[in-house]
Amino acid sequence: MRQQFKDFLIRDWSVGDRTAAADVVKTVLVEYDLSWEVDCGGCSDQDVVDVEKYYWEAGGEFWVIERSGQIVGTGGYYPITRGNRAVEVRKMYLLPDARGYGLGRFLLTQLEQAATDKGFKEVWVETATALSAAVKLYEKNGYRPMSGITTERCDKVYCKSL
Repeated sequence: MRQQFKDFLIRDWSVGDRTAAADVVKTVLVEYDLSWEVDCGGCSDQDVVDVEKYYWEAGGEFWVIERSGQIVGTGGYYPITRGNRAVEVRKMYLLPDARGYGLGRFLLTQLEQAATDKGFKEVWVETATALSAAVKLYEKNGYRPMSGITTERCDKVYCKSL
């Protein structure tokens, strides 16, 4: 993936991005008083520090968003067992300076298209009420509320047919 959106570059994550991408996620979580959860087999944020295992080896993708050479956002998806040939969109976070440009909506549609191109039929997402902009984004873009939350930090789960 290599896609330009305004003055942002969306590209595939590389090993050298590990710390900066994790810092984006951690920064946004702290901003919303949500916990950063790593180093405990199955923790909610372990996937962002072990992208190779959770995304690449599983058949998913993980991207970073750059602006002026700095990583300002992340997003990815990987296959999951629930649903019909489904993926879960994960770690879609933008630093405050990257918000308000339509980048979140653009990123979501690009993730959906990438999953569709690989033959997936559904996309799921879990989020927290505290992330109100994310909740609005999913609801405005055809995601239906569902049940079956799998992470402790999240209290909302949505699904969309591709």
